[in-house]
Amino acid sequence: MAVLVIFEVPGMTKATYEHGSDKLTGGRGPVKSPADWPVPGLISHTAAPTPNGWISIDIWESEEAFQQFGQILMPILQEVGAPDVRPQIYPVFNHVSA
Repeated sequence: MAVLVIFEVPGMTKATYEHGSDKLTGGRGPVKSPADWPVPGLISHTAAPTPNGWISIDIWESEEAFQQFGQILMPILQEVGAPDVRPQIYPVFNHVSA
């Protein structure tokens, strides 16, 4: 079952997000497609600034696929100085895209 994964990161900046994205892609720059992710299973990714920091919203094919990605992501977040946050994970009921 697909899952919605929300990271709300207080104090995170665009520069920190971009630095993390660069590390995630092995130095190839920002993530632009699901193929840029180091593991399969990403359906969509959206990130944006908030009044308090940064938010990232993903849809993954399964919680297992996200957990595999999380094993790669969490050390990168620590390395770039992002605060220690835990994602909110919800089963997807409906997803529509263009």
